[in-house]
Amino acid sequence: MKYAFDDPSLPVFTTTDLEAVAPLDVPEFGNDDAVELGSIAVDLIRERGLDLAVEVLLGDDTVYRAKLGDTGLGNDPWLAGKAAVVRHFKVPSLLVKRRFEEAGREFTEAEDPDIDHEVMRAHGGSVPIFAAGQLVGTITTSGEPDVIDHQTTADAVAAFLARRASAPQLT
Repeated sequence: MKYAFDDPSLPVFTTTDLEAVAPLDVPEFGNDDAVELGSIAVDLIRERGLDLAVEVLLGDDTVYRAKLGDTGLGNDPWLAGKAAVVRHFKVPSLLVKRRFEEAGREFTEAEDPDIDHEVMRAHGGSVPIFAAGQLVGTITTSGEPDVIDHQTTADAVAAFLARRASAPQLT
């Protein structure tokens, strides 16, 4: 499905909406988990007919990456930039964007010396991954309007957590 960036059917996310979502925080999160999360995202992307690239990083290591539809090299800086925002602020990239908007300024206007505007891109699509309360990685999508990127990433995280919650516990 192709979306225009000004399409009125696009989802709307407020700061309050985004802050209300519990983060992906599990006791452990390793390579196998990253691949499972990335695979869930790919399934959602295919089901929805989207043109999205998805990347799951653990630290600085790319554990999972797939580019579907019309995505390609042009998505790489967006994947990296959104993930850099999440690593810096430790919240979803769309939440960072919305907080700046609510403050009446653009992210690119931030005068924080720790923000590298050549790298960081505060647009929706990247979500932090925590293990035992520590930031260990990110899942990021790029290719559609940023609210679609965010929705897809958030839905992949929710599906991952639901799958984990329903898995039999070993004792």
